[in-house]
Amino acid sequence: MNLPQDLKYTETHEWVRVEDNLLRVGITDFAQSQLADLTFVDLPSVDTEVEAGDEIAVIESVKAASDIYAPVSGTIIEVNEALLAAPEAINNDPFGEGWLFVIKPADSADVGNLLTPSAYQELIPAE
Repeated sequence: MNLPQDLKYTETHEWVRVEDNLLRVGITDFAQSQLADLTFVDLPSVDTEVEAGDEIAVIESVKAASDIYAPVSGTIIEVNEALLAAPEAINNDPFGEGWLFVIKPADSADVGNLLTPSAYQELIPAE
């Protein structure tokens, strides 16, 4: 399983990449592998204000639907519209082309509450 060391993670299997004062968010390799073949993505709207832990997106696969949660409080400033036509990009490249949205955090210190790669690794079952 791919677990980039330069990212932060959530207990609900989202990854967070800090890019200047913004956070790019997607689901982890573990999450996409558990869901299997993704068939649909419902992304949040740009300019939506969210609270940490809010359900803000849904991804569906041949197996199940899964909610995506806001890793921090803030404002959605960009979504990956390419996923609407090609949700399988999440399966193929979860840490690259499969990103979901970009959030501008209300408080950049909230990133410190996210999990380190090693802490996230402890949450997922051994392969």
